[in-house]
Amino acid sequence: MAYDDIKLNWDFDFKGEIISPSGKANLGDSEEGLRPYHLLFGALGSCFYATFLSVAKKMRLSFDNATIEVSGKKIDDDSPVIQYLEMNMVIENPSDKNKLLKSAKLGTQYCSIHELISRTAEIKLNVEFK
Repeated sequence: MAYDDIKLNWDFDFKGEIISPSGKANLGDSEEGLRPYHLLFGALGSCFYATFLSVAKKMRLSFDNATIEVSGKKIDDDSPVIQYLEMNMVIENPSDKNKLLKSAKLGTQYCSIHELISRTAEIKLNVEFK
């Protein structure tokens, strides 16, 4: 049985859509289309956040909201290989900064997508509190 099931519809001009059980989005050269690296960086950020949040809740921590920005750099312009990724997370109104930092570190260790990408690229996490 599949862990998850998505469908991708494409035309010959790299315009498409992704359809999942919970929603859909435009891809490629479609209006407001997401590109492959947008999806990869989004997958990393959302997997990390889900894992971080699970740990934070188990530790009975709280905060108002969080923002994560993911950026990356390839080895060079001609290479398909990502060399370096940086995740910048801003947490507003934290209940306990030290424990939230620990939750973030555990989030990187237990996020399966972080683990997969970190096998070929360096990933740096920065956490800021407001």
